[in-house]
Amino acid sequence: MHTIWKGSISFGLVNIPIKLHAATEDKDISLRTLHKECHSPIKYEKVCPVCQKEVGKEDIVRAFEYTKGKFVVLEDSELEELKKQNEEKSVEIMDFVKIEEIDPIYFNRSYFMSPNDGGIKAYSLLRQALKESNKVGLAKIIIRSKEQMAVIRVVDNTLLMETIHYPDEVRSAADVPNIPANDTIVKKEIDTAILLIDQLTTIFDPTKYNDDYRTALLELIESKKTGQKTITAKTKETVPNNVTDLMEALQASIDRTKPDKLEGKKTTTRKKAAPKKKKQA
Repeated sequence: MHTIWKGSISFGLVNIPIKLHAATEDKDISLRTLHKECHSPIKYEKVCPVCQKEVGKEDIVRAFEYTKGKFVVLEDSELEELKKQNEEKSVEIMDFVKIEEIDPIYFNRSYFMSPNDGGIKAYSLLRQALKESNKVGLAKIIIRSKEQMAVIRVVDNTLLMETIHYPDEVRSAADVPNIPANDTIVKKEIDTAILLIDQLTTIFDPTKYNDDYRTALLELIESKKTGQKTITAKTKETVPNNVTDLMEALQASIDRTKPDKLEGKKTTTRKKAAPKKKKQA
């Protein structure tokens, strides 16, 4: 597993040399853009809109736009020195909290942590302490020139670091438009909705969920490679679109999620035939 960061993390006077490894990977399929006429990959050039000429890497500087059209130019040497000053510091766990206190909206990216040379015992100590205390550590770390808050917890007997957003990076829910202020739901509707939730409730198993679009795209790409003109798309069960009433929609959803009845068991009953009258002699 590729190492993306080396350093150390400490809590109190305990120092742990560690390595960071990306815990997730992007499985998106990257598509190239080609010239329709000759199928050559399109080349994107960096052009100055004022000078009307292409600029090379050596002609580009980085800057911060503090107001429209006004910039503060930052030299690469200044940025590198600032980055070096911070990266050389040990990552210190500042606080320990319960993970339930952190709303999932704050979480960003995940990294596995492995012990570097000489850090095995201290690594094991922190891992066991987090397990038994049911707490997670809060720390700061600089990754890719950005200082980030991070949560350190245990996953499958491995320390995991998850970067989290700062509070000012999380937008306020109060700014979301068209949120109804008051509930206008009647009790029968909420009871039926809860019944539907109960029927759909299960134990989380991530292996049962798949990226259907990516699978279909890969099948399309493979069929093109092998010269097949068309592929048969998988059909999904259609959802009735003629439901206009909320209660009707809830009830229809509940009916669709009911467990299948036992095979061979009849759900309808027939009326018993009336006994025939005996003919009189």
